[in-house]
Amino acid sequence: MIHLSVFFVTIFTLIFAIIGVIAGFLIRKKIVEGRIKSAEELSKKIIEEAEKKAELLKKEALIQAKDTLYQSKAELEKESRQKMRELQSLERSLVQRETALDKRDEALAGKEEKFLRRQEELDGKIKRVEEMEKGLREQILMQRERLESISGMTADQAKKMLMESLEEEAKHEAAKHIRQIEETAKLEADKKAKEIISVAIGRFASEYVSEKTVTVVNLPSDDMKGRIIGREGRNIRAIEAATGVDLIVDDTPEAVILSGFNPIRREIARITLEKLIKDGRIHPARIEEVATRSEEEVEATIKEVGEQATFDLGIHGLHPQLIRLLGSLKFRTSYAQNVYQHSIEVAFLCGLMASELGLDTKIARRAGLLHDIGKAIDHEVEGSHAKIGADLARKYGEMPEIVHAIASHHNEEKPQTILDHLVQAADALSGARPGARLELFESYVRRLEDLENIARGFKGVEKAYAIQAGRELRVMVKSDDIDDDRATILCNDIVKQIEKKLTYPGQIKVTVIRELRSVSYAK
Repeated sequence: MIHLSVFFVTIFTLIFAIIGVIAGFLIRKKIVEGRIKSAEELSKKIIEEAEKKAELLKKEALIQAKDTLYQSKAELEKESRQKMRELQSLERSLVQRETALDKRDEALAGKEEKFLRRQEELDGKIKRVEEMEKGLREQILMQRERLESISGMTADQAKKMLMESLEEEAKHEAAKHIRQIEETAKLEADKKAKEIISVAIGRFASEYVSEKTVTVVNLPSDDMKGRIIGREGRNIRAIEAATGVDLIVDDTPEAVILSGFNPIRREIARITLEKLIKDGRIHPARIEEVATRSEEEVEATIKEVGEQATFDLGIHGLHPQLIRLLGSLKFRTSYAQNVYQHSIEVAFLCGLMASELGLDTKIARRAGLLHDIGKAIDHEVEGSHAKIGADLARKYGEMPEIVHAIASHHNEEKPQTILDHLVQAADALSGARPGARLELFESYVRRLEDLENIARGFKGVEKAYAIQAGRELRVMVKSDDIDDDRATILCNDIVKQIEKKLTYPGQIKVTVIRELRSVSYAK
């Protein structure tokens, strides 16, 4: 019984469980169907709203497209109207041009008609002129035949005679014209040159100290001469061996003389001797020591002096060896004029004259400063100082125009540029002014006589006078033998002979004077 009750309980439990499962399935199905239905309704609403929005958007796009089409149409119509106005304006312009062309065509047609009429008239005149010319030629031939028969000459002979006469007259007129041009050019050039030179001299004035070719050393007393000579002359021999100069001890009171061709050695000897006299210790070892120090001092001075010159003149890039040679010119003289000071003067004058002419002043100063650089070693190298200087400048990298200016400043080479003439002029100004250079009286008088004799050696010269301390030569010629044209040729010939036969500083002016005098007496 118990088992049956349990069985039935189990069956009932299973049945209730099955019923519950079926009921739950049915309930869930109903819920799912409700949800599906609500989702379908929601999707329908969304689709309806989307369709409404799409319709609205379609309408808006259609309205916008219509607006764009309207605007494009309006712009096209506006542009069409503008083009139409332009075409109408162009058409009116073309019509006006066509009208003007028609008028011009009519005018040209009238002118052409007039031109044809004038052409016909000119043709008629030309025919009449040709007929007249033919008649004139016949008359000329007849007149020529009559002239030939009267004069006894043919036409060719008469023509030749006339040409010779005209040629002679033309030559005379040409010579007069050439002489007038030369005189005018000389006056203008002389005026301009004097102006430039006066400006240069006025802007530059330097002090000048005449230096001798030997050096005199003053002694505190004559007793010092014995100490300088030394026992058996050993001190004086040591000084001469150390310095390379001759020491002259004579009867001159309280002084000895240093003599030597090399001015730098002479300066070293002077400094050495002065130091020995001041120190009082004079013996061979001391002499060699002092001479070595003096040589170093002089070398330092030479370098410093050369650099100072380039600094004062504003010249840069000069080779160190040229600077040293330039400084050594401080101890070199020419006609008792210090070459270093002379070179600086020439450089300044070149620069001043170049500035007046609108040229490069730096190049002019450089050429002027180096123009006598050859004198630094002309006692060691054969040749003229101009050639030696040009070789040095070329060797140490100077410009070709500066090299040629150095080589031509004494006319050993022909001057080619304005710079060459500037250096010549500045050199003459510095060396030729009064007191700049000394000259022996005998050689001075001899040079004046040679000048006059050269001029008197030419045919037709009546008198010759050297004036202005030999800077000018005036030549009087016989007016019967020398005419004006021949006087110019004679002047040039005298200049060439002076340049060939004489040596002189600066330049010499030659003036040929021709004077015609007519004398008559009233009775």
